[in-house]
Amino acid sequence: MLRYMTAGESHGKGEVVILDGMPAGLKVDVEYINAELKKRMHGYGRGGRMLIEEDKVDIVSGLRKGITIGSPIALLVKNNDFKINDLPDVYCPRPGHADLTGILKYGSADCRDILERASARESVSRVAMGALTKLMLEELGINVLSHVVELGGIKADTDDLSFDAILKKTDISMSKLRCADTAAEELMCKKIDAAQEKGDTLGGVFEVIVTGTPPGLGSYTQWDNRLDGILGRALLSIPAVKAISIGDGVDSASKNGSVVHDPISYDAKDNVYCRKTNHAGGLEGGMTNAMDIVLKGYMKPIATLKEPLDSVDIRTKEKAKASTERSDVTAVSACGVIAESVVAFEIASSMKDKFGGDSMEEIKRNLISYMESIKAR
Repeated sequence: MLRYMTAGESHGKGEVVILDGMPAGLKVDVEYINAELKKRMHGYGRGGRMLIEEDKVDIVSGLRKGITIGSPIALLVKNNDFKINDLPDVYCPRPGHADLTGILKYGSADCRDILERASARESVSRVAMGALTKLMLEELGINVLSHVVELGGIKADTDDLSFDAILKKTDISMSKLRCADTAAEELMCKKIDAAQEKGDTLGGVFEVIVTGTPPGLGSYTQWDNRLDGILGRALLSIPAVKAISIGDGVDSASKNGSVVHDPISYDAKDNVYCRKTNHAGGLEGGMTNAMDIVLKGYMKPIATLKEPLDSVDIRTKEKAKASTERSDVTAVSACGVIAESVVAFEIASSMKDKFGGDSMEEIKRNLISYMESIKAR
């Protein structure tokens, strides 16, 4: 099995992740990981922290000559903005953050103790980890991308675009928000400018697409093995993500079954079952069905406001304005990159559960054998 654990505070020495269970024999491109970290920092509306940090990975263990050897992989991304012991105490919890509930839970008299770990800075670790699992998946013919489909109520029109077209249009050198609809992206940027002037923040929706998965990842036999539930948990674990959808998602609840479900046909030439539509988003009965996995995550507006909301001073219990921290106006595109990482991890974990193997060679051999076997069914 694959598993990971992260550690680190927003203004601590750095962000750490240990990834256990990665197969041996995977060539690791450090620059690829750093490029993924750069993608997380990108996006119109990001805050000043992105100008301070460089976010480059240091692989501490688990490799020899740039190749995984089967032992746990430890990754470190150092923080340039390391000043946790010098920052002021925080006494006015921010609505929408973990501040108030955190001090009640852990018995702290300072919200700083809570917000340093609850910060989305933790996601740096998960993007570094996710980059490794994306490298593993790419060797198995599986690819993952994300793009912004809505921001501040402005929707992008990307329904007719292919995976490759979206990938090209959302390259960080070309796109401000990793949105494949150029006209919509310009409107989104204007909306961000207006929110920034008012000291406000914006949320939005990102979409994650996974191509190349074989049928049968996940299982219907137990609730906690259903891959849709596993992916849902992964996405909802990202700070500020408040809802997710798979395929047609909530829209399917208002439609008839005859237009929601995907008719099945058989391609005799390639000896495979297939579907012309993908309303299910690649998942049926908690398992992959070989269609693209399509997931959407709904991110609430950033909770730290330059024009703070009402709060209470926890020392005096008197009315006060919430504390302010350096923050973004919006981070939907970055949230999509984090989502790619957590989704990639869960798909890689499911691949290893399904095909076993302690090395990439063994997993590939088992995958080929499985795909040949299902052609005869």
